[in-house]
Amino acid sequence: MPTRRFLVLAGVSGLASGCGAAASPVANPAPAAPAPAAPSLAPEPVSAESFDRFLAGVRAEARRAGISQATLDRALAGLRPNPRVIELDRRQVDAVLSWEEYRDRIMLTPARVQNGRRHYAENAALLRRIGARYEVDPPVIVAIWGIETNYGANTGGFGVIESLATLAWEGRRASYFRTELLAALRILDEGHIAPARMRGSWAGAMGQPQFMPSNFERLAVDFDGDGRRDIWDSRADALASIAHYFRRHGWREGEPWGHEVVPPPGFAPERADTESRRPLRDFARLGFRRADGAPLAPAELEAAVVLPNRGNGQVFLGHHNLRVIRRYNPPVNYGLAVGLLADRIARA
Repeated sequence: MPTRRFLVLAGVSGLASGCGAAASPVANPAPAAPAPAAPSLAPEPVSAESFDRFLAGVRAEARRAGISQATLDRALAGLRPNPRVIELDRRQVDAVLSWEEYRDRIMLTPARVQNGRRHYAENAALLRRIGARYEVDPPVIVAIWGIETNYGANTGGFGVIESLATLAWEGRRASYFRTELLAALRILDEGHIAPARMRGSWAGAMGQPQFMPSNFERLAVDFDGDGRRDIWDSRADALASIAHYFRRHGWREGEPWGHEVVPPPGFAPERADTESRRPLRDFARLGFRRADGAPLAPAELEAAVVLPNRGNGQVFLGHHNLRVIRRYNPPVNYGLAVGLLADRIARA
């Protein structure tokens, strides 16, 4: 999650995301598998500053911000840059899969749908409480959980402090990652998680929702009431934090995110206006129909044409809630996949 992370499709199979993504929710980079052994030839850092000097500056800044010396000693002792993190950061490229491959092979596999329905049923009481408090529909909470970390099974194997320190020192996006590093140190200082358990993606996205540290500070919640916001091991905190994120970004409970449509004859995707929003009744009047051929409801609900990237003809109408989903991770294909997975989970 959003300025949160950059979605890296290589990590989406267990993922996201990012959310998967990156830096933010979210940009969130997709959750990474446990860190492989560092390559023998490390990428050269952009920064000319030594890592030890960089860490000394971080320590001084953190102490001025009120972070305890004990926390800094635990978190930074013996810390070295991780060449694998630099390699993964520089390897980021736009997704090369088609929408259909991404949808069917990665995001909406039968296993992901089946597991989503199972988790939705097993956590029904918890999800009802979360939905009631935050006014967010539970299926979309479960869909984000499933796409970001495979329902908590793959939260990433990189030490968050190590990853963020590497990226803050390495130099390409130093200011952003230094801010996230200081946020992560504050989280440790407040006792929400132990340093050894603070693990996540190579870009520092953490826990079951894959929040970047700054998003954790703003949006993570202590739903189970134990005094800690534990998005790693507390399912209640993790799912409620996703719901809180959605509420803060304007989710409208009970409204659809969108749906697939059949466009009218003569519709040309390359000339389609995907920016304008108009009432659903206008699209009905223009000849758009539901995917099953039924007419669209002549409703006032605002909609816009949404076309998957690298798609082969599938067309959607997206509503306000699709834009909220994309605040978690911006790519249009990510947003569509979350919405479709939520729909399939809800049909359990």
